[in-house]
Amino acid sequence: MNKKLIIYLSILLFLTGTAFINRKAPSPCSEERESKYAFDAGEELTYKLYYHWGIVWLPAGEVKFKVNGHQTGWHFEADGYTYGSYEWFYKVRDRYESIVDSSSFLPTWSVRDIEEGGYKLYDELNYDHAQGKVKSLRGKTRAQAKLAEYSIEPCVQDILTVMYKMRNTDVTQLSHGDELPVDFFLDKNTYSINMRYKRDEDRLKIKGLGRFDAYVFSPELIGGDVFQEGTEMDIYVSKDKNKIPLLVESPLKVGSVKAVLKSYSKLKHNLDAES
Repeated sequence: MNKKLIIYLSILLFLTGTAFINRKAPSPCSEERESKYAFDAGEELTYKLYYHWGIVWLPAGEVKFKVNGHQTGWHFEADGYTYGSYEWFYKVRDRYESIVDSSSFLPTWSVRDIEEGGYKLYDELNYDHAQGKVKSLRGKTRAQAKLAEYSIEPCVQDILTVMYKMRNTDVTQLSHGDELPVDFFLDKNTYSINMRYKRDEDRLKIKGLGRFDAYVFSPELIGGDVFQEGTEMDIYVSKDKNKIPLLVESPLKVGSVKAVLKSYSKLKHNLDAES
């Protein structure tokens, strides 16, 4: 298995990252602010990650997301890791955190502390949206990190808060083919992605949890070592007030990957499912 695949598996549920990077003009800020959030403090979502190799789906790892309250808004956490059976080949231990201001839903602080094989990175960001700046404490470890400052575009997100921003977006007025632009700061640069509303899916089966009606969104993947040019990733989102990702599927040059909702707890709203 290509080692890069494990990295994509570990971040697949962040709905962004190097696989989605597309240099476009950043989108303008929305003048509307969501007053009713799709989530609440205490929510936890766990996803099981698979790689399709030959004729079988191989379980590779898990990603867990958690929502915490914070004095200024929200504190999001995500941990991605490979299973022990894979660690002889390629060990992943990734931790992401973000603090978001509730009035603007913009990140004020975030950190990535990742270990992927022999690669390590610590990147702590402090955002000053009023000045259009972000301070980055970045290095292999926190002890080795050096401080730098970068310019950011208005209304920029970070790699973790993108998922929660999308969940908090009203999609009921969208038509098939409409796109939702999102800007985020990652690795010293601002990037933009478009999430296209592709179609609806009725009674999507999620093993152990039931059947769900879902929205299907699709970001176009950028061709390279892992993805074919023009291929698409499908993201199935529950068609209810929670709007949680249920399933993510993506083809690769060799095989395919998917992430499936394994468990959830303390959702703000009832999750509409049929047995």
